[in-house]
Parts: sequence; structure tokens; C-alpha cells
Amino acid sequence: MKVFVTRELPGHAVDRLGEQHEVRIWPDEHSPPYDALRDGAGKADALLCLLTDKVDAELIGASVDLKAIANYAVGTDNIDLDAATERGIPVGNTPDVLTETTADLAFGLMLAAARRLVEADAYVRAGEWGEWRPDLLLGHDLHKATLGIVGFGRIGKAVARRATGFEMNVLHGDLDEVLEKSDFVSLHVPLTPETRGMIGTQELARMKPTAILVNTARGPLVDTGALTKALDEGQIAGAALDVTDPEPLPEDHPLLKAPNLVVAPHIGSASHRTREAMADMAVDNLIAALGGERMPHCANPQVYE
Repeated sequence: MKVFVTRELPGHAVDRLGEQHEVRIWPDEHSPPYDALRDGAGKADALLCLLTDKVDAELIGASVDLKAIANYAVGTDNIDLDAATERGIPVGNTPDVLTETTADLAFGLMLAAARRLVEADAYVRAGEWGEWRPDLLLGHDLHKATLGIVGFGRIGKAVARRATGFEMNVLHGDLDEVLEKSDFVSLHVPLTPETRGMIGTQELARMKPTAILVNTARGPLVDTGALTKALDEGQIAGAALDVTDPEPLPEDHPLLKAPNLVVAPHIGSASHRTREAMADMAVDNLIAALGGERMPHCANPQVYE
């Protein structure tokens, strides 16, 4: 069968897919434009896509031969699951495999923001490092601080495990309590209509002025304008983001001018081992579906009912 893959993937999983099916890989390192994505999916029996690929109802409806979709991600907010389910198309994802790697990054971002590591590196490279000073680049301790986790699923729990090594007090549950009592607030919820914009002006106002916000989940969970204002006005002490809204941020975006901000380019799962394992899972999902079997990791299992 014909499979359209929207990007080169790490490892050898796509080669394995190519041993059984006719594989066409989008040649550019950037996402295919929507028209190209629609054209590729429209000529395929299966689609292996990334979270940056918009697989909406229009595309699914126009892809008359499409039998399976595999998303190279845990989340599926880039795919219209209802439209796929209505067509009887299983949608695969890659859960569990990136849990620990993303938790590592969340903790790394927390440390970077708290101890001003990015600012310190730039200070040294700019030739400003002089004599030792007692007031130079003072930051915040993680040790015995209170960490609030919003979304206590797989990744949230993995972050909590890491926090025990720093003797942190971990809170989760009621959002208002987490925001008001935490020195660090780390977001780990999926993007849904209910969670979109869940951290806005009112929520940021509930946080301590010494608190740091960490987001390794999805950018639209946070109101970008409200966060920019909170940082500019010193309403919170800092933010560390692996995801943003919009993503990527334009070079002249006001958020990038805000103080006490650390930003990474959505690299939560970016380790060699994890990204290769994700490719294997995505390919396993497609091989199973195209062979008439149940996907091992299916985001809409009701298609099999």
C-alpha cells in the first residue's frame, strides 16, 4: 500500500515500513504546506504525520483511500479525531515513550530559569565576567521549594519523582491552590477546548511574585499576551517554555523581549533514544493497521468497536 510520511524520521523505522509498503517521504526539512499535505494524503492509503501537520476534517474527507493515520507524537490535537473516527480510520500516537525524556527537560528548564543559567552563559560570552560579587546573578533555590504540577498524569508524576531528589514539596489537584502556594508551576495537561488558555491574567495574578511558570505541554495552554505582561511587570519571577503560542515565535514577538524568560524550540522528547522509539511506535501502528490488525497505540479505539 502507499504511505505518505511528512518528514524524515530518526532511526531505521521508516526503512522497515518501506520493506512492506510503498513509502513516499516529504523531502523538505520543513512541514509540507497544507495543499501538499492534502495532496500527499489524498494519494495514500496511510499517513504518518507530525504534530505540526494539520490533519483536519477537510483533508480526511478528501483522502478517499486513507485507511490509517499515525501521529509522531503523544498528543493528537493536530488531528480531527471525530472526522477520522466517523470514517473508521484509526489514529495512532506514541504514548509513554517520551514521558521520562520530557520530564527531564521540564526539570532542566526549571533549573535554568531559577538559577538564570541562560543569562549567566550570555554574561560570560559577552566578556562581562569580572571579579566575584555577592550579588551577581542571584536566583531561586529548587531545594525544599514547593512545586505545583498541573496535570498529574504520566509526565506530571515523572516530574514529581525528580522533585523528591531536591526535597521539594509537591502539590497537585485544585488549580487555584496550586497557583497560590507554589514556587514553581509546571504544566502537564493535554490541549483541549477546556484547557486552552487555562493560564491567563487571573491565574498569573494568583501566583507568587517569586514563582516561575514552566510549560512543556502545549503552548496554547497559556495566554501569551498575559504572560508577557506578567513578566514585564514583575508579577511573576520568570517563565521557562518548551512550547509557545504561536509556535514558533516570530523574532520580533513581544514575549521574547520579556525579562527572566527561557525558551526552547519544542524539544521535550528530543533525545536520540526517544525520538527513534517514537518512530518505531508510529511505524508499528501503521504496519498493524495496514495488515488488518488493531493498532497497538490507538487514540480513537472506538473505531474497533
